[in-house]
Amino acid sequence: MFDPAVFAARRDAYMQAIGKTGVAIVRSLPERLRNGDSYHLFRQVSDLVYLTGFVEPETTLVLRPGHDTERVIMFVRPRDPEMETWDGRRAGIEGAKARYGADAAYPAAELASKLGELIANSEELHYSLGLDDEMDLLVTHTIARLRKTEKRGKRPPRAVVDPRLALHELRLHKRPEELTAMRKAAAISSDAHVAAMRAGKPGSFEHELEALINYTFRKNGSEGPGYATIVGAGENATILHYIENRCAIADGDLVLVDAGCEYNHYTADITRTWPANGRFTDAQRRVYKIVLDCQIEAVAMVKPGITLDDIHNHCVKKLTEGMIALGLLSGTADERVADQSYRKFYMHGTSHWLGLDVHDVGAYTQGGKARPLEPGMVITVEPGLYIAHDAPDVPDALRGIGVRIEDDVLVTANGHEVLTAACPKSIEDIEAACRA
Repeated sequence: MFDPAVFAARRDAYMQAIGKTGVAIVRSLPERLRNGDSYHLFRQVSDLVYLTGFVEPETTLVLRPGHDTERVIMFVRPRDPEMETWDGRRAGIEGAKARYGADAAYPAAELASKLGELIANSEELHYSLGLDDEMDLLVTHTIARLRKTEKRGKRPPRAVVDPRLALHELRLHKRPEELTAMRKAAAISSDAHVAAMRAGKPGSFEHELEALINYTFRKNGSEGPGYATIVGAGENATILHYIENRCAIADGDLVLVDAGCEYNHYTADITRTWPANGRFTDAQRRVYKIVLDCQIEAVAMVKPGITLDDIHNHCVKKLTEGMIALGLLSGTADERVADQSYRKFYMHGTSHWLGLDVHDVGAYTQGGKARPLEPGMVITVEPGLYIAHDAPDVPDALRGIGVRIEDDVLVTANGHEVLTAACPKSIEDIEAACRA
C-alpha cells in the first residue's frame, strides 16, 4: 500500500474541506454471509481505504478537524490470539495508532458508547446515510439521545451532510501515486486480455477464459478482479452484464470480454471483442469497424473542458449513422437520435469515472449541467453495438453480434493519456493476437 504520509495528507485535505466545526464518520460495511457459515471475501469500503489504507472489517473512522489532540480516531477489532489463529492477524488498537495514523483508537465494540461524545456540539456530521442499516440506526439513535441532553450542554449536529460533497470530490482527482497503481492495473489487465485472445479458440469455454483472466491478475500481483469478469461468446455478447460464463465458444463466434484487475485497490476496466477463430466475418468486421472508429474519435475528444455528455452525444450520433448504414435503422441519424430508437442497439452511457471503484465516485454535473473534465480525472470510453439474436427487422447476418470496445483514459493538462493503450484493438492487431 502507499506510504502513511499519503493517507495523512488525504485526511488533512478532507478535514480542511469539512472545517473545524464538522465531524466525519466513515465505516466499513458488514461482512456478508455467502451461505451456511461461509462469508464472501471481504473488501474494505473505498472511502476507508482512501483515508487510512486500513483493510480490516468492523472498522470505523471518526475525523474531528477542530479537536486539538484527537483529530483521527479509529474503532477496530482488538488483538485476539485465538481469533487470529483462525482468521489471520489483526492490527489491533496499537497498530491503528502506530501504522495507520490514529491519534486515538478503541475496540470496535465501544463505538456505540463513545459516538455521542465524539459528534456532540458539531455543526455538521458528514456521514453516508443509506449504506448500512445498522450504522444508520446507531447514528440516528445517538442524535436522538443528544437531543435529550441539549439542556446540559451536549447537542446533536445541526445537519447531516453527504460526504460526496467533499470526500468524493477529492477521490475524483487522482494523485501521482494513484495513477501509478492505475497504470499497473491497466498493464496487468491488458496482459490478461491478450492471454484470453490467444486461448479462446472454438471448443473452449467462457469459464475457462474467465479462469485464465483471473489467474493472470493474481499471478502478476493483483488482488483479483475489480468487478465480476464478463466473458460473453456469440449472442451472450449482446447481454451487457453477462457473468454466467458457462457456454462453449463456437467457430464463428465473437467473444466479448469485459475485465479489469484491482491493484492496490485501484481497478482497471477494459473491454475487447474478438473472433474466436481469428478472423472477423464480413458482417462482424463491419459492426466492429463502426464501433472502433467511434471509440477512437471519442478518445481523441478527451481533454480539459470537454464533458462526458459531449463524448456520449458524439458517440450516439456516430453509432446511429452506423446503424443506418448496417440496415438496422432507417431515416436520418438526427431523426433516430431524436426518437431514441438507436437505444435498441446502444442503450448505455459511453463513460464513467474510474478509480478505487469501477464506477468511481464524483459528481457528473455542476450547477445542473455536465461538468467539464479536468486534469487528474480518469474515465472510461466504451461505445458498443448489441444486436440481439431475436431482434426484429434486422439483417440475418447481423443477429447475435455484440461489440464493445473500452479503454481507460486519464485527462491530462494538454489532452489525455490512454492507460490501456497496450491492449490490442485494431482489426489487424486483434486478429494477430487471436492467431498467436
